[in-house]
Amino acid sequence: MTDQTFTLDINSLDGPLGQRVYTVLRNKILTMSFEPGTVLRKGALCEQLGVSRSPVTEALNRLSTDGLVDIIPQSATRVSQFSMFELRQESFLRDAVEVAAVAKVAQDRTDEQLTILSRNLKMQRLLVEDEDFQGFFEADLEFHELILAFTGFPKVTVTAGQISLQLNRARMQILPEPGRPAETVAEHQSVLAGIEVRDVDAARSAMSLHLRQLITRIEPLERQHPEYFRPS
Repeated sequence: MTDQTFTLDINSLDGPLGQRVYTVLRNKILTMSFEPGTVLRKGALCEQLGVSRSPVTEALNRLSTDGLVDIIPQSATRVSQFSMFELRQESFLRDAVEVAAVAKVAQDRTDEQLTILSRNLKMQRLLVEDEDFQGFFEADLEFHELILAFTGFPKVTVTAGQISLQLNRARMQILPEPGRPAETVAEHQSVLAGIEVRDVDAARSAMSLHLRQLITRIEPLERQHPEYFRPS
């Protein structure tokens, strides 16, 4: 029997079937609906998705390229486990890209861009007050994506998204942490304050401080859920 949730997800998307299957499976991995180490069986996925093996195979191969699944020939396909080395590496790369991006935006930003970022921050505050943590997570991601987009360099946004896949997946496991969403809003406010007054150094420092908080909070996850991590 076709899984209704899967079907609704696929039918709500545009594009070729293989792309839609990839998008649905990728989302379920990134949101931790499929936890690290979960075995993904093609037959079961085909039945749940209501599709043939070809688009599922295509999607799994793409997810393997993303580093989100491990394909073991003649054996099984598993959702990839975390590696603290890879998470720290992604954090290092993310810092390099986003700190440079916010410096450029602070220098070159337009009034319209400032207004858009301010509206996003107001929405974050409302979502925290409503304890809508999933909505806050999405608004938080959008805040960072807007800054990347405002550099005017499309490849920057694509690159930043690719190098943060594992970090964002791990982050889902530690949300909501008591008090952290409000702290994040305050950190975003500091970033925005630097952008508003075109203070490049202040914006850069605020963004770097903000980004370092994530890896610090993720590190205890290895002790709390060792099953999610590959052996060191």
